[in-house]
Amino acid sequence: MIQPLAYVHPQSKVAENVVIDPFVTIHKNVEIGEGSWIGSGATIFEGARIGKNVKIFPGAVISAIPQDLKFDGEESLTVIGDNTTIRECVTINRGTKDRGQTSVGKNCLIMAYSHIAHDCIIGDNVILANSTQVAGHVVVGEHAILGGATLVHQFVHIGRHCMISGGSLVRKDVPPYTKAAREPLSYEGVNSIGLRRRQFTPEKISEIQEIYRTLYVRGYNNNKAIAHIEANMPATPERDEILSFIKESDRGIMKGYIGGK
Repeated sequence: MIQPLAYVHPQSKVAENVVIDPFVTIHKNVEIGEGSWIGSGATIFEGARIGKNVKIFPGAVISAIPQDLKFDGEESLTVIGDNTTIRECVTINRGTKDRGQTSVGKNCLIMAYSHIAHDCIIGDNVILANSTQVAGHVVVGEHAILGGATLVHQFVHIGRHCMISGGSLVRKDVPPYTKAAREPLSYEGVNSIGLRRRQFTPEKISEIQEIYRTLYVRGYNNNKAIAHIEANMPATPERDEILSFIKESDRGIMKGYIGGK
């Protein structure tokens, strides 16, 4: 299934039923799993570990060296999970000695012209819409959706099940289960539609909404809000996930929106 006008390095490992279109270039130390398709003009550099049933569209560049002046040629990886789709002209750089790899999870959709920099961790079922630009060391939790032309600052963490408006500048951490929009990026409510689609119960969504009312609406600072939540709301996996995310945030979390201020 390898077209004669494609170049596949003899030291790469390509499963037998992978389809490789003309003018693809695959370098050494690359592994591609069963059922994957590599479209015309795509380039896959060394260190790529591509799972099963991955679709890589024309013009994508996977596992090029990091755009990091500290990179010193160390061996590192780019790991792409099963069933992920990478659209036209996407660029994904491999890791540095910091984490050793850049990883994109299973069942992701990385739309055209997006960039994922070195040492990023993108969770399962994530969608990056067209021209999203993700700087180095960013972590994006599973089921997050980033709207088109979103720009994400290095070292930012985006929690699970978030929805970020297209064109956003993400400079602060975005806690899980939230919607984010405006400039500067601000809390816009709980991602209740997304949670319902993923089978969260109405009771669980209400619990998450009450947590964020305390954090963002009732006038507490973060420390007082956390103390109030811990004292007055029973421990649940979602409550503890949100509180741990805020306590562990190095960049600080996005602010609440106060009309026009």
